[in-house]
Amino acid sequence: MASSAQSGGTSGGPAVPTVQRGIVKMVLSGCAIIVRGQPRGGPPPERQINLSNIRAGNLARRAAATQPDAKDTPDEPWAFPAREFLRKKLIGKEVCFTIENKTPQGREYGMIYLGKDTNGENIAESLVAEGLATRREGMRANNPEQNRLSECEEQAKAAKKGMWSEGNGSHTIRDLKYTIENPRHFVDSHHQKPVNAIIEHVRDGSVVRALLLPDYYLVTVMLSGIKCPTFRREADGSETPEPFAAEAKFFTESRLLQRDVQIILESCHNQNILGTILHPNGNITELLLKEGFARCVDWSIAVYTRGAEKLRAAERFAKERRLRIWRDYVAPTANLDQKDKQFVAKVMQVLNADAIVVKLNSGDYKTIHLSSIRPPRLEGENTQDKNKKLRPLYDIPYMFEAREFLRKKLIGKKVNVTVDYIRPASPATETVPAFSERTCATVTIGGINIAEALVSKGLATVIRYRQDDDQRSSHYDELLAAEARAIKNGKGLHSKKEVPIHRVADISGDTQKAKQFLPFLQRAGRSEAVVEYVFSGSRLKLYLPKETCLITFLLAGIECPRGARNLPGLVQEGEPFSEEATLFTKELVLQREVEVEVESMDKAGNFIGWLHIDGANLSVLLVEHALSKVHFTAERSSYYKSLLSAEEAAKQKKEKVWAHYEEQPVEEVTPVLEEKERSASYKPVFVTEITDDLHFYVQDVETGTQLEKLMENMRNDIASHPPVEGSYAPRRGEFCIAKFVDGEWYRARVEKVESPARVHVFYIDYGNREILPSTRLGALPPAFSTRVLPAQATEYAFAFIQVPQDEDARTDAVDSVVRDIQNTQCLLNVEHLSAGCPHVTLQFADSKGDVGLGLVKEGLVMVEVRKEKQFQKVITEYLNAQESAKSARLNLWRYGDFRADDADEFGYSR
Repeated sequence: MASSAQSGGTSGGPAVPTVQRGIVKMVLSGCAIIVRGQPRGGPPPERQINLSNIRAGNLARRAAATQPDAKDTPDEPWAFPAREFLRKKLIGKEVCFTIENKTPQGREYGMIYLGKDTNGENIAESLVAEGLATRREGMRANNPEQNRLSECEEQAKAAKKGMWSEGNGSHTIRDLKYTIENPRHFVDSHHQKPVNAIIEHVRDGSVVRALLLPDYYLVTVMLSGIKCPTFRREADGSETPEPFAAEAKFFTESRLLQRDVQIILESCHNQNILGTILHPNGNITELLLKEGFARCVDWSIAVYTRGAEKLRAAERFAKERRLRIWRDYVAPTANLDQKDKQFVAKVMQVLNADAIVVKLNSGDYKTIHLSSIRPPRLEGENTQDKNKKLRPLYDIPYMFEAREFLRKKLIGKKVNVTVDYIRPASPATETVPAFSERTCATVTIGGINIAEALVSKGLATVIRYRQDDDQRSSHYDELLAAEARAIKNGKGLHSKKEVPIHRVADISGDTQKAKQFLPFLQRAGRSEAVVEYVFSGSRLKLYLPKETCLITFLLAGIECPRGARNLPGLVQEGEPFSEEATLFTKELVLQREVEVEVESMDKAGNFIGWLHIDGANLSVLLVEHALSKVHFTAERSSYYKSLLSAEEAAKQKKEKVWAHYEEQPVEEVTPVLEEKERSASYKPVFVTEITDDLHFYVQDVETGTQLEKLMENMRNDIASHPPVEGSYAPRRGEFCIAKFVDGEWYRARVEKVESPARVHVFYIDYGNREILPSTRLGALPPAFSTRVLPAQATEYAFAFIQVPQDEDARTDAVDSVVRDIQNTQCLLNVEHLSAGCPHVTLQFADSKGDVGLGLVKEGLVMVEVRKEKQFQKVITEYLNAQESAKSARLNLWRYGDFRADDADEFGYSR
């Protein structure tokens, strides 16, 4: 910009120059400013005014990129103080000015006064008086204005102000830095603390050039999280503004240009800094959004330190009022009634990792897709055997884990549904199948976003959108953050480990396989199963997790109405109430965990038996609700009396299949149940070991002296006749002696032999395990065998509690138990027997406090509810403790009542 002035007021023109007014937009140098008018329907006009009769130093200039030989020009002495003097005095202020001279090139020179008239402060005189500018060389004092300038200059010289002070003014020259060697390190070094700065240039509404103080870095700052309309550069070099680009630029200029601000440096993009500009009057990022001058951008919103939700809220404000760039905006759910946008529904089925079927309060069913997430899918073309039929649930990596996660958390539960957008139906193409219209929503339970939980476990990925695509989740930023955590922690789909393989055998209809499998299921008694599909009221498809197979299962003991069937050439209509029976069974057991008792199989390879859901027999329930009749084959079953009783009650109501029944008197049989009392006989024990699955080993205190005596005698014997190193060849199941880390010998049992260097042993008197080389093992002397003194460590599990499935939560519980009871004396009472080991309650020897109850109170475990009457009093006490832990949001319950969930669901780890 020009820094020296031509003589003003000497050429021909009006005797009294016209006084004009404007607002100072920018100070170019110590003797040139840009003034603007008032905005009327758009950015106002501007003009550059140069001060007459004075000269201030030139500011630094960067060499043009098109001229490789050119060099950067530094500040002249006192040039920057002069610019700063004017900037602080004039920016944003109203001034009046007179034009005294205009060059042929259009450059204007004149006098500038602070205020509305020429009685205000004369800016040229103030500069000269402060020693920040000089009168133009050769200028004669031949009028009052020039005389005053001459006087001001003499006074400045006398007072040794500014450039008239001693020295050459080198201390006023800035060491400007136009580039940063390592932008990432530069940003990180400031630790997101505000940096003082001056905004030197506004490129568009969301990109500025800032001078960082006090080190004079000149950097480009892009506002984090937003983007304003820009100016497109055409081929001929001209710029074409996008709609509202000029208005957005003026909005930022009028508030920030050459203002003192603070900038939080948040990230970097090439040589550009991503940051937030703070001004005493507000946050420009949020203001631009709220006024409809900018939109949120996904790629940088995550680094915005004040929270992405604030930016989304500001954007929503502008969208709802259709301000500026949103003038034509139509909300994705604009055509929906409020009751259809937000509602509570019950989850009936999980279709796959991103879709569920819910039952509305009206009784209607609706399919809901989780917004903005994509379920696991096969990568590549040749990953699947072409001769083998693809079973997505089992063959696509992590699809089964994702489905199971949703099934266990949602089935039968009420959820909050917030519809985000309706995805219209799309026709089929060569590569993509047709899709019907989809309702995409955010589904929450207990305040937890299910999609976010899925993504944070690495069981789904987040869909990326075009920046102008508004059909996305209302919690899109949280989904992106959850995915980032999952990637960082290597969860699920992002894990470097081998993908889980599910080899599930489908023996439905395979008579040969079913025959081979039948004896195993009959001997197993009650087996755990998951209902995968409901064909009719009494015909289901089950998944048996322990056996990892799929079977077709027919309910025993009942005659259920047959459904409609498609036969060759005709459609056979279903019997009355067949659809009602199917719907009843679906709502009760579909995708629920059940127990089945297999009794036999039919000639088609379908298994026949009894199915129990939450302790109730499904055959009995169907009969009870008049949707089935008792079949004569039930007579030899232990459930026959229950079935008859349920049928009699249904007959009396004369509903559904019994609508035309004529009553006949039948004697009622009332079964008498024998009650049993809880036995509480506590004995003293010494806890020696806690396992990772929260089982524990104890020694009987009464036999403790026998063990001590045996160990003393055994060690004396070994000391007298030490085993020859390497002479013992361990075999699985053998008792031996093993040298523990303390250097002492203990009785042990060999559990596994990997190699001579790795032998797995179990210390039979203490319950701990170790892997040792065979050189630290020896034969157990007969005098100290288990016949002389049986193994002293007995395994038990806590009664009435459920051990958390999540690894981190389980570790917390184990750590607590280790701290409280390992190597201490306690009191033990056996409550009930179970497969594996007895379940017991354990009390502290001194306070008599229940250890298991303490874990429940701390929110470290959940209560296992048992139906036996003798346990109801203690179960009630445990459940009350659990409710207290929930209310206080302790440990497992810190995210609310979401069973089996903890912080790990969201990708956090301790």
